[in-house]
Amino acid sequence: MDTDTEKKIMVVDDDSALRRLISQVLIQNSYCVIEAGGGQEALRTMFAEKPDLVLLDVVMAGMDGWQTCSRIRDISDVPIIMLTGKMNTEEDIVRGLDSGADEYLLKPVGNRELVARVRAALRRAESPSYQEKKGKVSFKDDYLTIDIAERKVLVRGEKIKLTPREFRLLALLLENAGTIVTHRQILEKVWGWEYIDDVDYVRIYISHLRQKLESEADQPQYILTESGAGYYFRKTG
Repeated sequence: MDTDTEKKIMVVDDDSALRRLISQVLIQNSYCVIEAGGGQEALRTMFAEKPDLVLLDVVMAGMDGWQTCSRIRDISDVPIIMLTGKMNTEEDIVRGLDSGADEYLLKPVGNRELVARVRAALRRAESPSYQEKKGKVSFKDDYLTIDIAERKVLVRGEKIKLTPREFRLLALLLENAGTIVTHRQILEKVWGWEYIDDVDYVRIYISHLRQKLESEADQPQYILTESGAGYYFRKTG
């Protein structure tokens, strides 16, 4: 039995026609769909319905997608896929990371790609957590503390807020500390096999982690690059 067919997806878009089209595609693939016509309605629906995944338009009247994403992320780790009609620039992606989005899809999106991305995001959210699998993985020195079991990251004693995707990436690197993790391995384990061609995601997420964790992001001491191969976590303590 495909447990994905029991999942509840919230589609948030102030364009009712586009919202209906997306909902129809998901319903045809046996998902339960909840619609919200804007950010405020989406927040109310989050509390009432507790969806398993959110498809969120970026450009909306009133509370836009960025604000809505940030507010959702304050109360939930639910996967959030943002839909944008703009070019998927690095600045857009970084802004989405700051808001707590997991990824972007450029509108109009093909039906098969939409379903594949939704399925991958749900599967990743369902996978055993690092707390369960790697509860003893941790790191501590005078500057940085990482406790996977507690989902806690401290820099100079101050708690750092990571998005769920950033945390999974950091946990993967720490789990394999001292060993190069290739771009493909990162994409498969943190995003899913559907994402193996999206190398830019890895580069941008690594850059964002460095901005949050390294004392000098352009001269990293912990998250290092192996040119042409991938990345590895270096234990300095």
